[in-house]
Amino acid sequence: MSSRLPVEHPPVATDPPRRDRPTAADLRADVWLAFALLVGAILSAALGTVAGLYGDEATPSVGWALVYAAALTMPLIFRRRYPEIAAIIIALAFFVGVSARIPELYVSNISLFIAVYSVGAWVDDRRRAMYVRIGIIVGMFLWLMVTTFQSATAPTDEGLSRAGLFSPFVAFMLIQFLVNAAFFGGAYYMGDRAYASAIARFTLEQRTRELENERELTAAQAVALDRVRIARELHDVVAHHVSAMGVQAGAARAVMGRDPDAAAAALNGIEASARSALTELRQLLETLRTNDAEAPDASTVRLTDLGALAAHATDNGMPTTFAVFGQPVELAEVTQVNLYRIAQEALTNARRHGGPDVTADVRLRYDEDGVELEITNTGRVASPMRMGLGIVGMRERATASGGTLDVSPRSRGGFLVRLRVPVRVAA
Repeated sequence: MSSRLPVEHPPVATDPPRRDRPTAADLRADVWLAFALLVGAILSAALGTVAGLYGDEATPSVGWALVYAAALTMPLIFRRRYPEIAAIIIALAFFVGVSARIPELYVSNISLFIAVYSVGAWVDDRRRAMYVRIGIIVGMFLWLMVTTFQSATAPTDEGLSRAGLFSPFVAFMLIQFLVNAAFFGGAYYMGDRAYASAIARFTLEQRTRELENERELTAAQAVALDRVRIARELHDVVAHHVSAMGVQAGAARAVMGRDPDAAAAALNGIEASARSALTELRQLLETLRTNDAEAPDASTVRLTDLGALAAHATDNGMPTTFAVFGQPVELAEVTQVNLYRIAQEALTNARRHGGPDVTADVRLRYDEDGVELEITNTGRVASPMRMGLGIVGMRERATASGGTLDVSPRSRGGFLVRLRVPVRVAA
């Protein structure tokens, strides 16, 4: 089983904030809105003509009223895809229609409001959206000031009285300015609010996607780490005991003919090793199957078992000494398990590769700065070291305990394995 972790996926690219594009349903709704306002504009122009909205003044023919109604409403079909163009066309049509006295004053205002609102709500380039809207608003107010000046200076006594500093005519003009300010200010504000809401929704959806990707990546990493941990435990348990059984079986075969008692003792050792392996495998499986396991690395092995581990190695044909130096300190359970497994793997490798006369020495040192475990063995002068699963597992255990591991061949034969765990991590 491989102990390699999966390659992390690249982070999700963060797109610049922009509002969502219009859907097919949005575009269909714009078509229906434009045609509904077209019908309303035609009816409004016809009724305005009958009602004599501009009094006795001459007004354009019905044909021009139809053209005006279409110019006011049809651009709304594209108000989400090309909002600036639609707003400019509607504003120009409004200027021309009102200046030409086309008797339609209601649907035109609705169309102009929607057009200005759409620029604020759908243009991602906020500077361009601001310029377009301010240009339309400034043009409208300039046109209103011009028409107000023309009305105020026209040589006629008809209409509202202009007598006095605050005449009815002045009051009416002030109402016009205030209504237009509220009209365009409302369209500007509501458009900005709609765009801000769309951006907030976009950001939330993007963050949701990122969190979902992170959740999937975290789940995949958790599964991979569990697989690595299971592989490491199985390797340490099985390799150690199977290696011991192999040595004992070879010894039993060698002495079976001339020393039945020694062969029987070797077979008893094989039986004991098999039982120990089965016990540790059962404990490992129980840990994996139990939902409320004590800890991810729950195990029964501790540093106090290092002496028994050395004795077991001696009983299986590899004389091994064990010594403890310094005052023992309390270590975390995971650290104890990892130190024990590293010592177990180091002794297994020594028995497997050291030759027939191999010996080993296990030393555990406690000092003020940390805990150090050192395993040395005699034997053959090692060739260039190959990074097998055992050494990979030892390095992973050292890293998991916050320590550093040194594995290197000795010039006079054998290997040196040294692990050091700082006190702050061990505690």
